[in-house]
Amino acid sequence: MSVKDGWKGRFYEDFEIGDIYPHPLGRTVTKTDNIWVTLLTQNTNPIHFDDYYSEQTEFKKPLVDSTFTLALVTGQSVTDISQNAMANLGWDEVRLPNPVFEGDTIYSYSEVLEKRESKSRPNVGIVSVKTVGYNQREETVITYKRTFMIYKKEFAPNKENKLLDKVLDKEQVKVN
Repeated sequence: MSVKDGWKGRFYEDFEIGDIYPHPLGRTVTKTDNIWVTLLTQNTNPIHFDDYYSEQTEFKKPLVDSTFTLALVTGQSVTDISQNAMANLGWDEVRLPNPVFEGDTIYSYSEVLEKRESKSRPNVGIVSVKTVGYNQREETVITYKRTFMIYKKEFAPNKENKLLDKVLDKEQVKVN
C-alpha cells in the first residue's frame, strides 16, 4: 500500500507576480444560504429574505447578501492561494458590479499582484492578489484585492496526519 500526499497549497516561494489561479470549485447559492447569512449577520434589509418585498423592487426577486458573496469567493480561493496563510491582512477595493441571486452559481479566479518579504517576520512573506467572482452568465459579481501573510516552506507548521498513520498501521495488521 502506498499513501500519496494530497495538495498542500502554495507557500510564499510558489507565488509569481502575474500568475492566475482559476479556483476549481463553483458553488450554487441557495435560498437557505441567503437567509441564514442574512440572519446570522443581523442584516435587516428585507430585499434578502422577503419575497413579497423583493418582488416590488427592480430586481423582482431577493438579492443575495453581499457579505455571503465575499465569504464564498474568498473561501473558493483558499485551496489555491491561502491554504498556508498565517493571517489575512485585509480586503481592499471590494466592488460588486452585478447582483447575485438565489440559484446563481459562482466561480472565481485570482491573479497575483504583489509579493514581498515580511520586514518583521522572517518566516513569512506578504502576497496581494486580485480575486474575481463571476456567475454562470459570465457576469462579474465581485472583485477585490486581498493581502495576506503566507508561510515560507521551511517554516510552515507540520501538517502530518499522525492519526491517519495509526489507522493505516492497524489496517495493515488486519490484512497480514
